[in-house]
Amino acid sequence: MLRPSAFVLIVATLVASPAPSAPPTGVGDPTKAHWSFRPCSRPAVPSPQDSAGQDWVRTPIDAFLLARLRKEGLYPAPEADKRTLIRRLCFDLTGLPPTTAEVAAFVNDRSEDAYDRLVDRLLASPHYGERWGRHWLDVVRFAETEGFEYDRYRPGAWRYRDYVIRSFNEDKPFDQFIREQLAGDEMEPDNRELRIAAGFHRLGPVRRNAGNQDVAFSRDEFLTERTDAIGAVFLGLTVGCARCHDHKFDEISQTDYYRLQAFLAAIHEENLAWTDRSGSGTPPGISSVRDIETQRTPIYVLKRGNPEKRGKQVGPRILDAFLPEEAPELAADIRKPRESLARWITDPKNPLTARVLVNRVWQYHFGQGIVATPNDFGRNGSPPSHPELLDYLANELIANGWQLKPMHRMIVRSHAYRQSSSRLDRAKDPDNRLLGHFPRRRLEAEEVRDAMLASAGRLNTKFGGPSVVLPVDPDLTALLYDPKQWTVTPDSAEHTCRSIYLLAKRNVRLPFLEVFDQPDAQTSCACRESSTHAPQALELLNGRLANELAAAFAQRLLREAGPDPVRQIERAYLVAVGRPPTEKEQALAVEFLRKQPLTEFTLAIFNLNTFLYVN
Repeated sequence: MLRPSAFVLIVATLVASPAPSAPPTGVGDPTKAHWSFRPCSRPAVPSPQDSAGQDWVRTPIDAFLLARLRKEGLYPAPEADKRTLIRRLCFDLTGLPPTTAEVAAFVNDRSEDAYDRLVDRLLASPHYGERWGRHWLDVVRFAETEGFEYDRYRPGAWRYRDYVIRSFNEDKPFDQFIREQLAGDEMEPDNRELRIAAGFHRLGPVRRNAGNQDVAFSRDEFLTERTDAIGAVFLGLTVGCARCHDHKFDEISQTDYYRLQAFLAAIHEENLAWTDRSGSGTPPGISSVRDIETQRTPIYVLKRGNPEKRGKQVGPRILDAFLPEEAPELAADIRKPRESLARWITDPKNPLTARVLVNRVWQYHFGQGIVATPNDFGRNGSPPSHPELLDYLANELIANGWQLKPMHRMIVRSHAYRQSSSRLDRAKDPDNRLLGHFPRRRLEAEEVRDAMLASAGRLNTKFGGPSVVLPVDPDLTALLYDPKQWTVTPDSAEHTCRSIYLLAKRNVRLPFLEVFDQPDAQTSCACRESSTHAPQALELLNGRLANELAAAFAQRLLREAGPDPVRQIERAYLVAVGRPPTEKEQALAVEFLRKQPLTEFTLAIFNLNTFLYVN
C-alpha cells in the first residue's frame, strides 16, 4: 500500500455554525504514486518556433497539441468551412441543428468576431443545458424507475433532471454542483433545490425482489451501488474492485472501500425520495426527512463482500493513498458526513476531481478523452495522450472558479477544434489521438430524433416538467411486470418534445433510441458507443417515427418551396444538413423524384450520412 508524504489538513469552521470536520487532503509521493494520484503540474505553454506555428495557435490548447504533432512529424488539417463549423458547433453545444437563417447569417457575416459571437450565443441558449445536462445524466446513471423485475417509478425524479439542466445553463461552479449532489440535504435541509440535488443518491437501480434476503442484505446492495458510483463519477476510479478484496492494481484497500462507504451510512432511501407530498411545512415535491442522526448504520469490512461475514467496524475516512501514515478515521457519528466527503472531493488539492471533469469535457468535444478511459484513471486505465495539457486544463478550471463555459470557449475557439475532418496522414496516428484533424462523429440517439423533429418543423421546445411517455408497440409494454406503468401522455403536442424530456424507464427504452446506442442506465455511462448495424437502417426506413416525420418534412417543403422539385431538393438539403446539394446530389434527387413521391425523398434524406454525421 502506498504511503505518501504528509498532507495539508483542512480545518474549516463557520462563524454562525460549526462546519463538519473535513478529511485531510494531500498529494501522493511523486516518485511512487500513479500519475493520476500526483498533484497537477504547472506546465509552461509551449512556444511555436516558426511563424506558421505562431499563426496556427489561437489558444494555449493549440500550443500543446501542435508541439506534440510536430514532435511526431505531423501537421494539423486546414480549417473547416463556415457551414461545417456552425453545424458542428450547434450540435456540440446545443444538440440541435442550426436553422437555415442561422446558417445564412453566419456564412454571410464577414466580421472578425463572427465565430466568437456565435459561440457566446450558443452557450447562452437554454438548449446548452439540455445538451450538456444529457452528458451528465449519462455519467450519473439517471433513470426514473428502479429497474430489476418490478421497475417501480420514482415519482418526481424528473426534478433532478431539470435541476441538472438549470445548473448547466446557470454555469453553476462545478465544485458547488458536486457538493449539492453529494450532500445538499445535509448542507441545507430546508432548501428545496438542494434536496432535489441530493437525489443523486436515488438514481441507481434498486432490487425489490430479493426473496428471503433480509434488510441487511438489501442495505448492503444500496450502499455498494452508491459507493461504486461516487468512485467512478467524481474520482474516475474503480473503487468497486476493492469491495471483496484489496484492489489488484490501484492503491485502494478493502478497508479503504468500506471507510468510503461509511460516509454514506446515514443515507436511507426514504431520506431522498422525490414525492408529490406537501403540507406540514414540507416543500412540494420533496419527501419529509427522517432524523438522519438516529438512522446511521454501522459499517463493517465484509469478508469477500458478504454482509453475513462481518469483520472490523470502520468509520469514515478518505482513501489511504491520499493520507499521511496512521491518519485516524473520522468519528463514526460525525455530523454531516457526506458534506465532509464532498469537501474533500472538491478540494483544489485533490488531484483527481478536476482532471476527471476536464477530461469528460474534452471527450464530449473531441469524441475521446485525453484519458481514453474517463471512469478509470487507475493503472488499468489508459495513460493520458497529452498529460501536460490535461493538467493545464485542470488548473484553468479551478482558476476560473470551476465554471465550464470558459473551458468550452477555450476549446471551441481553438484551431484544433476548427480543423477540417479530412485526414492527412492515417499511418502515423490511425486513432487520431494527436488530433491532427477533427474527428467525424455520428449523432447520438437523442440528436438523431431531435434533428428529425427539427427538420420536419415539429420540434416542441418546451422546457422541463414531468417526463413525456410516448406510444409504443403493445408487445413491448406487455413484457413489463405491470403494463399499466406505461401510461401514454394524453397531450399529443407533448410527444414531440426534446428527447431529454422523455421518460427514462430502465426496463423500456424506446426502440428508436436504443438502436442508436442510448445507454441502459444500469451503471455510469462513461462514453457512449457509436455502432453501425442493420437495425438502424431498418428503423430509419420502416419505423413509425421516421415515416411520420418524413411525411411532415414533405409537407414543410411543399409550404416553403412549392411544387418545383429543384427548389424542394435545395430546401431539403439546406434544412436537414445545412448546405445546398452538390451537382451530383441534385441530379440524383431529381431523377428519384420523377419516380417516387416527395415523402420517400424526405425519408431518404433522414438516411443520408450527411444527416446522421457531423464533420
